[in-house]
Amino acid sequence: MNTPKVIAGGALWTGVAAVFSLIILAGCSALPAAPERPVLYDFGPGLQDPAPAQPQAALPPLALATVDSAGLPEGSTAVHYRLAYADAQQLRPYQAARWSQPPIQLVRQSLQARLGQRRTIIGVAGTLAGARANGQPPAVLRVELEEFSQVFTSAQHSAGLVRLRATLTQPSALGENLLAQRLFIVRQPATRPDAQGGAQALAQATEQVAREVADWLELVGR
Repeated sequence: MNTPKVIAGGALWTGVAAVFSLIILAGCSALPAAPERPVLYDFGPGLQDPAPAQPQAALPPLALATVDSAGLPEGSTAVHYRLAYADAQQLRPYQAARWSQPPIQLVRQSLQARLGQRRTIIGVAGTLAGARANGQPPAVLRVELEEFSQVFTSAQHSAGLVRLRATLTQPSALGENLLAQRLFIVRQPATRPDAQGGAQALAQATEQVAREVADWLELVGR
């Protein structure tokens, strides 16, 4: 009678198959998970202030140059932070957070939106020569972004720090004549000690800088 042997053999193979199945499942669970896509941040929907009931007089046109950056990696979209209480000289990127565009582009868009409320904003390249305001080329605003990061003074307290240098020049046949220059520094406290809090604080700080630049231009007669 071979029936017991057949049954035993079948049971053995069933057990072996179960063991191999467990091994395969264990191997699959040990595979590295797909990396999470970074969270993208921008400056929000932009200006939403209602138009004034009595519009103010328009200001002279202004040529806004491309924003330069002296303190950020060129083309980088990383959200950066510093640990002022540990190593303030090291600029660190959040691994799971990115800007939707390089910060210099976001800053220029914010400036253009704010300044464009009362004046025509044009680019410099290709349009400056043909643009005229009262018979002369418009003034040129050049901006250099020196710092754009979330600065931690402790593990739980931080602020968005925006520092930029604005230079106003007047084009002439001999080049550009310096009209005025100013350094703007704005710190906006962050509500959270993470990338989300940093992005919000930096967006608010940039909007404040844009308002201050607009006021400064009017103060210098431009």
